[in-house]
Amino acid sequence: MKDLKEMLKDSGAFLEGHFLLSSGKHSDGYVQCAKVLMYPDRAEEALKPAVEKLRNLDIDYVVGPAMGGIIVSYEVARQLNKPSMFTERENDIMTLRRGFSIEENCKILITEDVVTTGKSSMEAIKALEGYNVEIVGIACLVNRSGKEELFGHKIYSSIDLDIKSYDPEECPLCKEGSEVVKLGSRKKF
Repeated sequence: MKDLKEMLKDSGAFLEGHFLLSSGKHSDGYVQCAKVLMYPDRAEEALKPAVEKLRNLDIDYVVGPAMGGIIVSYEVARQLNKPSMFTERENDIMTLRRGFSIEENCKILITEDVVTTGKSSMEAIKALEGYNVEIVGIACLVNRSGKEELFGHKIYSSIDLDIKSYDPEECPLCKEGSEVVKLGSRKKF
């Protein structure tokens, strides 16, 4: 397998600059996973390391929050031969829609493209609370959180990247006068 960080760079997915993250934080780097996930063969290769870590988990469904978790959910589920679903925002609240249903006591794997603060993963977990399910972990292409688990759930990533993020009022890039760029899909923080 080609080095994943090089694959991200070669596909234009790994960016350097001054970015506004979906969490509201600022960063000197950004991973636009859609640039690598747009190619099915690259998506398969990029997510394979995370999937290998999941092989021994008991999983009934793979669920990703829209937008970033949808393709990851599908590809991870395909490789594990499990059903894939996604949550999406309705009136600014993450919910399970489109006729998706989950039986009680199922084991759910949450997926994301990039985990920084885990806000989207937490929203997806909250959307599933009423279904009486067990969350078995959070899988992602890129873990930039610097943590091995979030909200009591283990993170299974293809690659861990140490990309700095800052609260806006503490951001050294803002202090330098650098213009901030927003690339994520979330409208509100």
